[in-house]
Amino acid sequence: MKMKIGMVSPYGWDTPGGVQIHIKELAEHLIELGHEVSVLAPVTDESLVQEDYVVSAGRPIPVPYNGAVARILFGPIAASRVRQWITQGEFDLLHLHEPYVPSLSLLACWSAEGPMVGTFHVASSKQKVFYGVTPILEPILEKLSARIAVSELARSTLKGHLDTEAVVIPNGILSNKFKNSPARPEWKRGNTLGFLGRFNEPRKGLSVLLDALPHIAKEIPDVQLLVAGPGDEEEVKKKIPLELLSAVHFLGRISEEEKASLFSSIDLYIAPNTGGESFGIILAEAMAAGCAIVASDIPAFDLLTEHGDSAALFPSENSEDLARIIITLLKDSARRSTFSEKGKIRAQSFEWETVANQILHVYEMVQVGSRGVTVGSAAKRNMKGDAS
Repeated sequence: MKMKIGMVSPYGWDTPGGVQIHIKELAEHLIELGHEVSVLAPVTDESLVQEDYVVSAGRPIPVPYNGAVARILFGPIAASRVRQWITQGEFDLLHLHEPYVPSLSLLACWSAEGPMVGTFHVASSKQKVFYGVTPILEPILEKLSARIAVSELARSTLKGHLDTEAVVIPNGILSNKFKNSPARPEWKRGNTLGFLGRFNEPRKGLSVLLDALPHIAKEIPDVQLLVAGPGDEEEVKKKIPLELLSAVHFLGRISEEEKASLFSSIDLYIAPNTGGESFGIILAEAMAAGCAIVASDIPAFDLLTEHGDSAALFPSENSEDLARIIITLLKDSARRSTFSEKGKIRAQSFEWETVANQILHVYEMVQVGSRGVTVGSAAKRNMKGDAS
């Protein structure tokens, strides 16, 4: 049964982020299966949006959130645009991502009636999320027909803050785009480490890796570090010893194709994150590419790697242990190969074909439970109220 699905992204579409990638790849997979999908999202620069299924709701504003900066859109004008999109869309169901965050997703949940699915991505403490408005959120989120959490950690966060349950369905990956991608000679220099993320955010842990670098260089003189992602390159360079500046290469923001080449060009992918992660999509992608990984032992990475079976784990924020493990693995190609093979097997669990089928099963159950009701009646009433 083909469906008309409305998805809502809470975060700026043209800003790199795991939630946006999740929505994009899910939408495109569903479109390939013959479903009709429209994604409503905040957009900073509409000229950068290449997907014809994306509808801009306006420019987002930056808000500190969960150790990062979230670009979200909220308020009466945004609410009006949400209601208009819902009314015009005549969707069979809505899929709202992070609907507890004051954003387009929460506005859609408030405005609509009918089949609605919410996906919860974040695992965090009460102090780091917007759960301070729980009494206001609860009656709105009760309208959700089903709830999905991308990990056990995200499910536990939802249970702890809103006392409600969710089915766990992980993030998906397109593993084929990471297989057999050619390495770049200019990136593959000596013993090469890779880091990818918004490195100006402390929780991504680049400082932990940079603190480990002098220890690594003593044992592995030709070590090189590729840093990909947005951030203040000049500010970070001030923290790197002069004798190691030539070993650290900043690549800036990279495309998905360049990401695949990065994975093929490095000997180890390093994920030194200090917290705030509920899953670890970059790790899953690196596994699919056959990268050997060294990651911090934060709960999300511990679960994703099956307690270190498919990657080497080090105590979070411990740069000396990180250095020791990296040195050991750079000197042991056989062990790197073992992690590479185990990672590729683990990555199969996150293929979109498998993950999307689980999500579609939730959609189908929600539609059966709705008995033919479609989304939009509340939005239409609210629009009439706006006009009066």
